[in-house]
This record gives sequence, C-alpha cells and structure tokens, in this order.
Amino acid sequence: MADKMSPSPGAGITPLQQMLASGTGAILTSLFVTPLDVVKIRLQAQRTPFSKGKCFLYCNGLMDHLYVCQNGNGCSAWYKAPGHFTGTLDAFVKITRNEGIRSLWSGLPPTLVMAVPATVIYFTTYDQLRDFLRARVGGWSPSIPLLAGALARLGAVTVISPLELIRTKMQSRQLSYRQLRLCMRAALAQDGWLSLWRGWGPTVLRDVPFSALYWFNYELVRTWLCRQAWLDGATFTVSFISGAISGTVAAVLTLPFDVVKTQRQIELGDSEVHPAKASKPSSTWQLMQRIRAESGTRGLFAGFLPRVIKVAPACAIMITTYEFGKSFFQKLNQEQQLRGL
Repeated sequence: MADKMSPSPGAGITPLQQMLASGTGAILTSLFVTPLDVVKIRLQAQRTPFSKGKCFLYCNGLMDHLYVCQNGNGCSAWYKAPGHFTGTLDAFVKITRNEGIRSLWSGLPPTLVMAVPATVIYFTTYDQLRDFLRARVGGWSPSIPLLAGALARLGAVTVISPLELIRTKMQSRQLSYRQLRLCMRAALAQDGWLSLWRGWGPTVLRDVPFSALYWFNYELVRTWLCRQAWLDGATFTVSFISGAISGTVAAVLTLPFDVVKTQRQIELGDSEVHPAKASKPSSTWQLMQRIRAESGTRGLFAGFLPRVIKVAPACAIMITTYEFGKSFFQKLNQEQQLRGL
C-alpha cells in the first residue's frame, strides 16, 4: 500500500504496457461497479416496470450502455424474479440469496466488449499526449492535462461511437450478423458514413469537458497531497483519493450534459426499436431548453447523487489500478535493465 509510484507515471514503460495497465483497470472497475447499476435498475423497474421495447441505460462508471427490454415487464436477461426491495442493501441481499451472486453482474459482457477497448485507447492516448506536450513545452503546465485529457477522450469517443451504434441496432431488433451487415449497408447508402456517429455530439459535450476537468484536478490534487505528506511520488492511497475527488468534481460540473446525453441515447434507442415513430432528433440546446421548461434548472441536475456515488469509486478504482500497473511495469523494466548490464 505504501509503495511509491513514479512522479512521472508515463516514463519508463512502453505503450503496450500502458495498454495492459489500463485494460486491467477497466476490467476491475467493471467488476466492482456493475453491481451498483444492476441494483439501481432493479429498483427503478420495481417503481416503473419496463415494457417490451423500452430502452434504459446502465453504466459501470466507465461508459454508458443502452439496453432494450425484449420480453415485456420481466426483462429476463437482467433478472429471474421481480421480488420486492425496500432499499439498496436489501436489494443486494435478496438478489444474491434468491438469484445467485452472478445476477449482480447482469449486462457485464457488453461492458467488457465496449468499455475495455475504449478505456485502453483513452488512457494510453492521454499518457502519450501528456508526455509529448510536456516535452514540447519543456516543463510542466496546468494546461497540459486539460488539453491532453480533452483530446484523448475526443479520440476514444470517435472510435467507439460506431461500435455503440452497431450494438444498439443488434439489441433493438435481435439481428443476426448477416442481417446487421445488410442493415448497416442500407443505412450507409441512405444517410452516408456520418450516420455511424449518431449521438456523437452529446457524448462529446459531456465526456470531453469531464475528461479535461478530471485530469486537471487529478494532477493538481495528487501533487498537493504528495507535497502535504512529503512524498516523492504518489502512493496507492494518494492515487485513490485524488481519483475520487477529481471524478466527483468533474461529474458535478458536467451533470447537465449527462442529463442531455441520456435523453439523446434513449431517443436513439427508441428510433431503432420503432423506426416508424422516430421523430427528428433534437439538438443539444433544444433538449436543454425543453428539460429546463419542464422541470426547471433542477431538471438539468437530475440524478446528482446516483452519478456521484457511481463515478467517484469508479474513477478511484480505475486510476489506482492504472497507476499501480504502470508502477509495476516500471520496476520490471528497471530490473531487466540491471540484469542486462
């Protein structure tokens, strides 16, 4: 726990090792945080059962996933028996007792398929950009994590966005791979290649500012905590606290964009399930105005507590695992260099 991590985490390791460290972090984060969202969805379904064709979102703290309920109120892919829960802890206990502990990880496969490559691209790109900018500037500047974080997230969202759309189509209509290929070919012929990036705008508006704020605050808090504790490099505890604090701040400041993104993703899913009823997609600004008119300014900050409760531990687990992984590879590389001398 007290083992010190390098003050320049990207130095001394290869991009492949950075990818392995971030991939491990994504898997561990998914395993730890997915049960929280499964319980949240079960509690939501208890209050308002999901009808057949209804879309809802779940998120493991790394990225959001759109799920289409195929089997009426039961949504059997998510649980075997509805049950009745009095609260979060009661839900954890009853799900484990009645359905088996594996039910807490419902929806994990698409998380691993989508979130792991997205996280690998994102974290590796951030480290590479940060070190590149640091070398160009010739020193450290607070603007470096801001810019590197924003650009890294922009790249990851752009790469993953078409895959998310394809997965939504497969879930919404239970398409085979052949049917999916024909469906995508027809969509491309009708709407062009840009149709693969539907929903990209709201995702960028939330994730890019979140990423810039997260890395800016993380580097700031980590440096401050190291200084206060007279440490040369961040420990496990310092990284964990820094990740939780920076994730919370970024989540709160970007919450209105998160609300809009959720609305747009639900619209996207509904249009895939019911193409005939699909309406012209609203712009981000129009959606914000509509939410504000219907629910007031508070509507733009809906889901504040659940988002913070989920994002804080997810960010803390992810960054701590990532930093620990990089520290492990640094020491491994140093030992190999010494053996070679």
